[in-house]
Amino acid sequence: MLRAPWLPFGGCVRPAASQGLGLKRWRGRQSVAAAAGGNALRRRWRSDVAEGGTKWLKPAGRDSGIQIYNSLSRRKEPLVLGNADVVTWYSCGPTVYDHAHLGHACSYVKFDIIRRIITKIFGKEVVMVMGITDIDDKIIKRASEINISPVTLARFYEEDFKRDMKALKVLPPTISVRVTENIPQIIAFIQQIVNSGHGYATSKGNVYFDICSWGDRYGKLKHIYVDAEEEPVDSDKHHAKDFALWKAAKPEEICWDSPWGKGRPGWHIECSTISSLVFGQHLDIHTGGIDLAFPHHENEIAQCEAYHQCQQWGNYFLHSGHLHVKGSVKMSKSLKNYITIKDFLKKSSSDQFRMFCLRSGYKSAVEYTDESMSDAKNILQIISSFMSSANAYMKGQLTCDVVREDVLWERLSHTKEVIKAACADDFDTPRAVGAIMDLIHHGNRQLKAVTKEAASPRSAVVFGAIISYIQEFLNTTGITLDETQVAPEHGHSAMLSSVIDELVSFRIQVRDFALATAEATDKPAEGVVSSKEAKQQQEKRRQLLQEREPLLQACDRLRQDLAVYGINIKDRSTTSTWELGEPIKELEKS
Repeated sequence: MLRAPWLPFGGCVRPAASQGLGLKRWRGRQSVAAAAGGNALRRRWRSDVAEGGTKWLKPAGRDSGIQIYNSLSRRKEPLVLGNADVVTWYSCGPTVYDHAHLGHACSYVKFDIIRRIITKIFGKEVVMVMGITDIDDKIIKRASEINISPVTLARFYEEDFKRDMKALKVLPPTISVRVTENIPQIIAFIQQIVNSGHGYATSKGNVYFDICSWGDRYGKLKHIYVDAEEEPVDSDKHHAKDFALWKAAKPEEICWDSPWGKGRPGWHIECSTISSLVFGQHLDIHTGGIDLAFPHHENEIAQCEAYHQCQQWGNYFLHSGHLHVKGSVKMSKSLKNYITIKDFLKKSSSDQFRMFCLRSGYKSAVEYTDESMSDAKNILQIISSFMSSANAYMKGQLTCDVVREDVLWERLSHTKEVIKAACADDFDTPRAVGAIMDLIHHGNRQLKAVTKEAASPRSAVVFGAIISYIQEFLNTTGITLDETQVAPEHGHSAMLSSVIDELVSFRIQVRDFALATAEATDKPAEGVVSSKEAKQQQEKRRQLLQEREPLLQACDRLRQDLAVYGINIKDRSTTSTWELGEPIKELEKS
């Protein structure tokens, strides 16, 4: 890939000749501007999915078995793939000028869950391309404020973003492309739009997309009311709603040479070029937050279809809902109501945030509150507790009444069907999580502990199958229940588990030793015949019990102390087990 060097602050770069998307090939294409005619500049029009060229076209190919809400058609459509086994996917990436916040995290995690479902449940290979906006007004402004070069700022926050995504367990894109490494290709892309009659250069060195030339094809994602006679104020645009393809350079601003003078790309053209470089004129899925639907994605569509001269460039547009805090429209830097990903992960885990995301549909706006995060944590704790109890039962550490295996096998089969159907229905993760919790409810009903040994054979296999499926679902959605606050940081999770096993085993021996004396005081010693000797024996054992009472108290204190760190010991009828839970936050703060 051709790279153009950076110059700090001022100075222009002369890019090498374009590769991949050549000017000669573009200039050979026929113009589609004539269809608009001169009247297009004087009429008023409204776009609609039912009018003209804005109607969604069902792509040719093979049905994936997934119904997906398509922002282009504004309804659920079958996901039809040109290649039956591969999904081509473009994701708008970050503008790297500051730390990412939970609003960004919510969108990326939700689409990561969808990507995992498509791959692991439906068996499709996903080729995902993400564009990295590393030149932008915000980057230039921030770099100037802290007196560093834009390239230094952009590279720092790009790596910071990648670390945040890794901490959230978001799978990396197949290909990640920086805008500044594709300036020649972007210039060539713009030139073709100008050649086709849908773009124009001004005397100031700016290049704009001509909205009126596109007719009623503009507005596929949002109904747009355009007044062609509306005049822009203090601008060199022909029309107020025309948008920038190329921005003329300002003094002391980083720039590149182009046929229209020194400048840099507009925001929308960057994604269009990057996607076309990899996928050409057809794209299966395009994703981003709902705030990107207009104007960003709308303008991408216009640019790509003007360049490729096609009726439909992207087949499916998916948009995630806003994450907002109580009393606010959304979480954003501009509103200064955001929580950075780093700050969030100091108090909560990526699993907890992922469960928070799973509990709402990806299209839905979701409110971030302490209560909603607490609900997500509780669900994970319920799942973890059930799996711990089921494991204890399988190992013979938990004694139960007769287990209705037929009921559990039926519930497991039903759960699998519900989850597959939910995932095929526009990735309905709330319904899938509900099915898992219902399965756990039925499992817990069968795991009611009893104090005496059951005469019937154990039903370990069915619980093993349930545990295996729950783990499979969690892995599919990117959740790993074996995380702790300590183990992932130091990579010693296996060692930590072994240490806790030994500690709990030692506590069992101590506790059994202390309780053995307590049980002996409940009945007279064998062979004792006189009441005097019986009283002496009982007194002796009472003294032993009193002496060993501190051992039981120490066992209780150990259980309480470990709970502070999220290690929960459960005393069963004949043994003890442990599981990882949440550390007690209040004690951490004191």
